[in-house]
Amino acid sequence: MNRQTRGTRGHRVPRDLVLRAVVLLGTAVTFCALAWFVLRTEQGQRLDDAAMESVIAGRETHLTVLSLLGYVSIGSIVAVALICVVLTVSRGQVTAAVAALVVLAGANISTQVLKHTVLERAEGFVLAPNSFPSGHTTVVAAGVGALLLAAPRPLRPLVVLGGAFATTMTGASTVVAGWHRPSDVVGAVLVALAWTTAAALLMRGPTDRARIAWFVAPVGAAAAGVVLVVIGVRPSYGWSGFMEAAVVLGVVAAVIAGAIALMHRVASR
Repeated sequence: MNRQTRGTRGHRVPRDLVLRAVVLLGTAVTFCALAWFVLRTEQGQRLDDAAMESVIAGRETHLTVLSLLGYVSIGSIVAVALICVVLTVSRGQVTAAVAALVVLAGANISTQVLKHTVLERAEGFVLAPNSFPSGHTTVVAAGVGALLLAAPRPLRPLVVLGGAFATTMTGASTVVAGWHRPSDVVGAVLVALAWTTAAALLMRGPTDRARIAWFVAPVGAAAAGVVLVVIGVRPSYGWSGFMEAAVVLGVVAAVIAGAIALMHRVASR
């Protein structure tokens, strides 16, 4: 039985509900602050551009990265949606199926609306169209959130491990390809986390308190970083730029791992 927190009028508010509300609010505030910094300030724009340019790839690696990104498409969204429906409906959990579909649709649609309609890059600093948040990263991160809501509890650590790997590979690849800045990747993951948390709020079930995700997610993200290095991703300025490139990829991987571990935490058992 869930422990509960007493409300202001004597009602008992489930702690799981409070946790999800705090995560959702914190995610929204973080997203807005990040968007303002990297889109509206000169320092943010220049820092973001410098971070993107700190990592490079040779021609063969660049082609490999582009081929990987080619798998992230509408078809992959449909495939994940079908998997979620099968996983939930076969167990009689129609609400979980709806929640997973809400995450997939809501995250991807909101990312496109935010990027192309709502958010604008301030002119006069870095002359480039707005790319915040990343659509490719949203597709993968939202898929992870949907699967965490749909999968039975024993499979969720595997979803976390594979999801952290796939999201890090996708997000970092968009940076290496020059499609997106690191902030675009972080923004996309925040969008997916927000929708996953909102869907979990609607389900109103207890959260998954297993702590394994906090150990598994960093492993998946780190493995993606190793693969990127193996296939040829390098610092832009040789060993003199190693620290900058390592910090950029490390921060992106750490944010992704933390976000996916939080998705697991808020997901309903």
